[in-house]
Amino acid sequence: MSADPETLRVYDNSARDYADKFQAAEPGTHLKSFMAALGDGGTVLDLGCGPGGTAALLMAAGYTVVATDASEAMVALAQQAGVDARRARFDQLDVVAEFDGIWANFSLLHAARADMPAHLGAIHRALKPGGVFHIGLKIGTDAGRDRLGRFYTYYTEDELTALLQAAGFTIAQKSFGEDTGLAGSVDPWIVILAHA
Repeated sequence: MSADPETLRVYDNSARDYADKFQAAEPGTHLKSFMAALGDGGTVLDLGCGPGGTAALLMAAGYTVVATDASEAMVALAQQAGVDARRARFDQLDVVAEFDGIWANFSLLHAARADMPAHLGAIHRALKPGGVFHIGLKIGTDAGRDRLGRFYTYYTEDELTALLQAAGFTIAQKSFGEDTGLAGSVDPWIVILAHA
């Protein structure tokens, strides 16, 4: 996750509220698509795992899961849920061809725009050839803080598509929607499933 101190402070202070609001008892549409693209079994990195709900669902479905988050409180919650979670920032991903899939669901939106090409390059290198990448971001053209103090970078569909292609990804699926987040605002989003 982002190294932005204020963003981490918000997540450390609201980890339990976040878990209560967003924890799912079963896989949603995007996670089902991700698992279908992965096939049976494999090793998955949950990049920005939060309280570990998605990682736990992936483990229950038979995947080997490594989960990382920069928030100490989020990692603690994930570990309590039985997830192999560790504290790490996005820029600490430095493995090669280790994962069959990487799930980055509304986590990379906390990274600075200037850092996104490097993050996507590291993700591409960390995936095995043909590996599956899920990314969810909020749609927009600027960057700034929400009312809770979290830093966000917003992307257009064209910008995100170009960044993924420049990193070597092939886009398989796109979906769009809007939801109410932890800060209470209704925000449009884009989710892309891609292959390394």
